[in-house]
Amino acid sequence: MAIVGPESSYAERARHADAADALASFREEFVRPMRDGTPCAYFAGNSLGLMPRRARAALEEVLTEWGDLAVEGHMHAHRPWYRYHEDLAPLLAELVGAGADEVVAMNSLTVNLHLMLASFYRPSGRRRKILLLPGEFPSDRYAAESHVRWHGLERSECIVELDHSPLEPITTAAIIETIEALGEELALVHMSAVHYLTGQFFDIPTITAAAHRVGAFAGWDLAHAIGNVPLQLHDWEVDYAVWCSYKYLNSGPGGVGGAFVHRRHAQNPATFRLAGWWGNDPATRFTMPQWFEPVPSADSWQLSNAPVLALAVHRVALEQFHRATMERLRQKSIHLTGFLEELLIELGRTYPELGLAIVTPPSSKERGAQLSVRLAASCNAMYEYLLARGIVVDVRKPDVIRIAPAPLYTSFMDVVRLCRAVEEFALRQLPHRKSSHVPTK
Repeated sequence: MAIVGPESSYAERARHADAADALASFREEFVRPMRDGTPCAYFAGNSLGLMPRRARAALEEVLTEWGDLAVEGHMHAHRPWYRYHEDLAPLLAELVGAGADEVVAMNSLTVNLHLMLASFYRPSGRRRKILLLPGEFPSDRYAAESHVRWHGLERSECIVELDHSPLEPITTAAIIETIEALGEELALVHMSAVHYLTGQFFDIPTITAAAHRVGAFAGWDLAHAIGNVPLQLHDWEVDYAVWCSYKYLNSGPGGVGGAFVHRRHAQNPATFRLAGWWGNDPATRFTMPQWFEPVPSADSWQLSNAPVLALAVHRVALEQFHRATMERLRQKSIHLTGFLEELLIELGRTYPELGLAIVTPPSSKERGAQLSVRLAASCNAMYEYLLARGIVVDVRKPDVIRIAPAPLYTSFMDVVRLCRAVEEFALRQLPHRKSSHVPTK
């Protein structure tokens, strides 16, 4: 009998966990892709989250109002478009641990990063270096490099990457040591809060405090963190953060991004920001003042009016998180990801020819809802095998499979289904495996 077969103790544990899951009803609030008439087990929410069922009705509402009201919808829609983004701020604030005045839904992640770099990368004298993670997501690197060049500086002199393998966990001590070594040459620490490739969740408050001690700003990319791990950006004294909404936030492909700016910067009129009319004080916005009068909040980083169609879907998704609460989601996520880890370790031990190694840190304090797995066997072959059986994961070449059991819609039996298919792959596709009779766990 297979290790993760339908009669295994793992399957029995999964059935009990699903029966006791206080968040189980949320699973039915999402549309899942189908394969041969059966809903897929979806583990790619760290790439693109599933569609909330209510998204369609939310879009239809705005489209209907556009047709019925046209320009009058700005002030007289059911949710007036003029202030639509303001209604989302309290929901975003819950997710990142901030005041509603410190967050704004706008643009896309990299656009927001450029806006933040314009404000917080202000090289002067020797203080001109930006510290990045090894293997940082390329868009962050491109944005940082472009701002270095914008200031007439050289990448080789200003971009510093931690000296570390991008596929190994990085200790907080190593990061702090680098920050302290750079000292007064360091202008900005910009890091992903959760590394897109390894899934490592970094110690935001400790690293932020270390940056501040040497006189540098600290900014964070929350693409893989928001809606995934607990955050307290205001209390942690983070200077800025940016994020997308199409991953764990389930707000649709290319969904509207967001930004956090700490109140001490947002309320300071001396803080430089690239200006646009939607960042102007709304009390005077339509009097068309000649000079920019920033609203004293994160809203002042807005350039243009909000994309209401995208925000309508975003609102539906954020309301789901409000009902579920991050505390309950995190509790389930720890158990769900831990269960997945347990099964994968057992499979790696039983089928060594897979060369299966989890590169995500083993501590739940250092990860969210993602396990990144390296394989000696072909990742593409494994991916295709799983996909043909209605199991969706994510491949990063050359040899990493990312598995994200998002707690809003992933069940414990989904994990069993995934690991059962991995075991079948080992038995049927790999050499030297002639029998499916292995001990039951």
